[in-house]
Order: sequence, then structure tokens, then C-alpha cells
Amino acid sequence: MQKIVLLTSVLFLLFSCKENKQSTDKETDKASINENEKQVEVNYAKGFTINVYDGYKVITLKEPWPDTDIEFKYALIEEQGSLPEDVTFDAVVEVPIKNIVVTSTTHIPSLEMLGETNSLVGFPNLSYISSEETRTQIDKGKIQELGKNESINTEVLIDLNPDLVVTFAVEGNNKTVSTIQKTGIPVFYNSDWTEKSPLGKAEWIKFFGVLFNKEQKADSIFREIETEYLSAKKKAAAVSVSPTVLSGAMYKDVWYLPNGESWAAQFIKDANGTYLWEDTKGTGSLSLNLEAVLEKGKSADFWIGPGQFSSKQQLKDAHSVYTEFLAYQNNDIYTNTTLVGETGGVVYYELAPNRPDIVLKDIIKILHPEVLPEHELYFFSKLK
Repeated sequence: MQKIVLLTSVLFLLFSCKENKQSTDKETDKASINENEKQVEVNYAKGFTINVYDGYKVITLKEPWPDTDIEFKYALIEEQGSLPEDVTFDAVVEVPIKNIVVTSTTHIPSLEMLGETNSLVGFPNLSYISSEETRTQIDKGKIQELGKNESINTEVLIDLNPDLVVTFAVEGNNKTVSTIQKTGIPVFYNSDWTEKSPLGKAEWIKFFGVLFNKEQKADSIFREIETEYLSAKKKAAAVSVSPTVLSGAMYKDVWYLPNGESWAAQFIKDANGTYLWEDTKGTGSLSLNLEAVLEKGKSADFWIGPGQFSSKQQLKDAHSVYTEFLAYQNNDIYTNTTLVGETGGVVYYELAPNRPDIVLKDIIKILHPEVLPEHELYFFSKLK
């Protein structure tokens, strides 16, 4: 059942916290405070919380897709555990999960880092997966093709009978989810892609950790990523210069580039770069005409992320105006789309959300090569 968070409920909870000393037992019950409740630490991700009770856990998904106030509550029952009779959940599973179906390549690295690759039994569009470890499982026939994400082959899914399907939605009318739910297979939404901060995306490994009773391992993995990220950021911040950065490219006469509050823009900022459109609002793409980009970005020191172009010649052939940019002339254009898996999937799209520390080190290496002398570019490469 979908729960709409009413403003009055929020105000009540806030008031309850401020007036804690005067709260009655009845008010405490209404606030659903449980003396045995513990909360898994989530510091950067905004899209979920995890609460631990005696015999079960609850994942609360706060924003399953953009611009919605809908919440989902998922219950995870431990062996010999039970749920309270007066609470309703949107899906219930027993943990640890034995086999799972996921629908986004960004879910794959979390399973691998948790040592749960063998738990994956199905995935839509297998060719999108780049990881060698998971592709080995595919080649062995351990992971079944489920068709397209928008219309998963439910017959194959029913035969697999997974403990759980983890999916995502751009908006709330995902008919495939309804179809799967009618089969009795539990479905959890995962909205890692809506997170604004790099570390917020990476922290979703804790979402998967709780499914396999591996909360401590997930926390340990994330802490290492967090430490590496913050250490690299600190080193870059010590540099006195902040090179200017251009991004994106044209598609049908419109130049698409990251907005100032986007994931990509945050990386540039944390690498001590000056993204020329850092003051724009929004987390998605910014659509500009060529003249506006040329005026502002012609003299940019670096061009990071030139769309799908993989060579300077492709840029020149597409439009001669690209050659007017200083970054083109100085051969300072870097792409993240040339590193691909054996079936053509772009590694960046799959792994980067889980390893923002590597992404940040790459960008620092581009902008300030002296800061990380031992680091070699992984996701990014200079356009040939």
C-alpha cells in the first residue's frame, strides 16, 4: 500500500520531538517509537532508511521516482521472526535472500562487492552488463535473459521464482511491476539513480547489504569508499588554481550538458574545478543553443564528457564549430564512454555510481595531475 506523507504528520512528528518531555504514552504510540528499534546509519543517501527491530527489518523508500511524496515500506523477516499485526507493508521478504533479480546495471556492483554474484538469477538486457565476474555467470547459464525492463518476460521470471525483484521507475505507472506482483513475487523499488551526491549513490550498497544480512560488510565497503573520496577531495582542495571545465555536446542542434546541481557537476567541484554552468539549478540536463555554449565555453581549460564522441575527428566531422574550442585545440578533451564490456556495455554507467572515489580521482588526475601522481585514469581517457 502506498503511503502519502501528509504535512500534518510531519508537523506532528517535529512537534513531538521538540516537546519530548511532555509526550504521553499515547502520543509515543502514535509516533511508532519502539524501544527495541535501531536505525542503520545512512549519512549521504536521501532516498531510503533502514530500521532494525526484533526479528525483522524495515526499508523505507522515501522517493521512488522524482517529484513524488509517495513512500514504500518493505519488511524483511529474519528466520523465526514475525511482523506486528497492526502494520501494513508494501512487500515482505524473508532474509537472507537466496536468489534475486535486479533490473539496472548499477545494481550489479553492489552484489559483486557483497560477494553475492551467485545470487543473481535473472536480468533484462544481459548485453548491457559489463562486469567480467557477472558475465562469467551469464556464460555459464546461471543468469537468465528477461527481455526488456519495460516488459519483463514474466513466464521466465515465474520459472525462476526469485525471492525478490529489485527494479526502478522513472514515474509511477510501471505496469511490469503490477504484473510481477500478481504472481506473488515480491518487488522492491530502488531509486539510487535519483541521488544528487556521489557518496549518496554509493551508499545504496547498504540497501543491498540488508537483503543478505550483510549490513556490517556493506557499511565497511562504503566507509572505505567514503574515506578514499574525502581524502582525494581534500588533496585537490589544497591546490590554488581551479581550471575551467566544459561538458556535453550537441544533439540535433541542441547542446546538452549537466546542470549545476547534478552528480557530474559535483564531481568537478570536488576535484577543485570550475564548472562553467555550476550556478544553474537542477540535477538533470541543461539544454542550450550552440551560440550560448560557444560564448561561455570557448576558452574552457578542459572538456570533460563530450557526449558519445570517441575521437576528435568525429567531433570535427559532426560540426566544424567544435574545433573552435580551446580544449579541442589543446587536446584536452576526456571521455568516459570508451571503456566498454565485451558486449558493448559502457563500464562507467554500470560501476561509476558505486565507485565515486575512482571517478573523483580520475577527474583530479585530469585537472591536477600533480595531486595524485600514482593514480592512472580508469573510467576516463583522452579523446584521440
